[in-house]
Amino acid sequence: MSTRRRKHWGWGFEDQQPTPEQARAGAPALGERLGIEPGELEQAVAPEAIELREPRIEVPAALAGICSTDGYERATHALGKSYIDVVRGFRGQFEHPPDAVARPRGEQDLERLLEWCSSARIAAIPFGGGTSVCGGVTPDVGPGYNGAVSIDMAALDRVLELDEVSLAASIEAGASGPRLEGQLAEHGLTLRHFPQSFEYSTLGGWVATRAAGHFASIWTHIEDFVESVRALTPSGEWESRRLPGSGAGPSPDRMMIGSEGTLGVITRAWVRVQRRPAHRASAGVRFASFLAGAECVREISQAGLYPANCRLLDPGEAGLTMAGDGSHALLVLGFESTDHPVSEAMDRALAICAGHGGLLAPRHEGPGGDAVGSWRGAFLGAPYLRDLLVSMGILSETFETAITWERFPAFHERVSEAAEEAVRGACGSGSVHCRFTHIYPDGPAPYFTVLAPARRGGEIEQWMEIKRAVSDALIEAGGTITHHHAVGRDHRPWYERQRPEPFAAALRGAKAAVDPSGVMNPGVLLASPR
Repeated sequence: MSTRRRKHWGWGFEDQQPTPEQARAGAPALGERLGIEPGELEQAVAPEAIELREPRIEVPAALAGICSTDGYERATHALGKSYIDVVRGFRGQFEHPPDAVARPRGEQDLERLLEWCSSARIAAIPFGGGTSVCGGVTPDVGPGYNGAVSIDMAALDRVLELDEVSLAASIEAGASGPRLEGQLAEHGLTLRHFPQSFEYSTLGGWVATRAAGHFASIWTHIEDFVESVRALTPSGEWESRRLPGSGAGPSPDRMMIGSEGTLGVITRAWVRVQRRPAHRASAGVRFASFLAGAECVREISQAGLYPANCRLLDPGEAGLTMAGDGSHALLVLGFESTDHPVSEAMDRALAICAGHGGLLAPRHEGPGGDAVGSWRGAFLGAPYLRDLLVSMGILSETFETAITWERFPAFHERVSEAAEEAVRGACGSGSVHCRFTHIYPDGPAPYFTVLAPARRGGEIEQWMEIKRAVSDALIEAGGTITHHHAVGRDHRPWYERQRPEPFAAALRGAKAAVDPSGVMNPGVLLASPR
């Protein structure tokens, strides 16, 4: 019986990639929808044709049972899933593969791994679902290390304990979204945390990167769910007391949440769960312009309605997702509850929309049947589509941020102009679109999409030119370098400009205390020793 394998270069499994014939048949229509002439279809470098450098380390006999130096294993743990990661994998460019991939079966295995890495000065890279889009799992650790080991947590994937009185669950860090939701569903419960990477990303990865789900308000960031975190560090166990809240000094959970593997390896967490929602309502609302829709969303965010979904798409983004015809901005609005009907909340939100000139979007022919269904299908399929676009010579990538409401109009204009100018300079032509992913009473989280013709062999240089210009604009205009994609190695130069220097010194001190050898994911959050 054959074993289904993940793609070595992109999203999903090997059998989920369209055949060359299917891709060629669909390329003209896809290119027309994107407004970009597709290039000649290319094929990814086959796994057996990939050449990796030889492992620089020898795995001790005591760890040989949980470690592999297989080429496929090393390649699939060498990169995340950013655009440039996908391009590199597509072309068989694995410059920084791990020297070994470890799959601990429990905390004892993990303790021995960290002891070995610390004593032999080997970088230890925690690995969940490999869905990082900011260089968070790439073993680019510099010459100060004798090697690098990717620590794949997939074997630790169980719901260990349920507290149905307090509505909480203890879950191992390697549990993927479907894996943990499947176990919770047996008890009529859900974590209700659904990032776009849900299919493959893991609880430990969500905690380590301060991930956000796709719900627009209230419980959306993973820290909103966490009661306590347990991790193993090179200096010992890190486990906080399980509490609904505490004012006892700086929170050990908050320090571990967002630490991105630099302090230790998260092994499990107690998280708040809830009954599965029984009441739902959704609607699509059209606006004459994106800024008109933004003013409406601001009022909704400050009205105490707390929608589950409140995604505002600019006209171009609505057209790309086939949720609109490209002439109107679209608000994808939704409410849900485990306890009570949501019709009153929806009615009030729609009244606010009407006050800003919003009109209900009509049903239409095509995928999804309506604006909300079309958007949802495009959202879930986006990672798979990007792989296809790489093979067609089309650059497709995103950047996301957050800003307060009073600064948003000027911020949106400045960042959009910087991105459009950079796209023209790097690619000659292309488009930049914007949507809101999350909303707060004091501001939105804008998410920008870039589409442009790629220069075969020069895609990475093109995107990095765009990314530098846009990231500079984000920081200079007062936004954050990332709202929910984490820092990793790719965002660190701008993160260093965003954070206060005394905090950076405190972070370095914390790392030195729990990771004195500096082996935990070096180069992420803090500069790697060179």
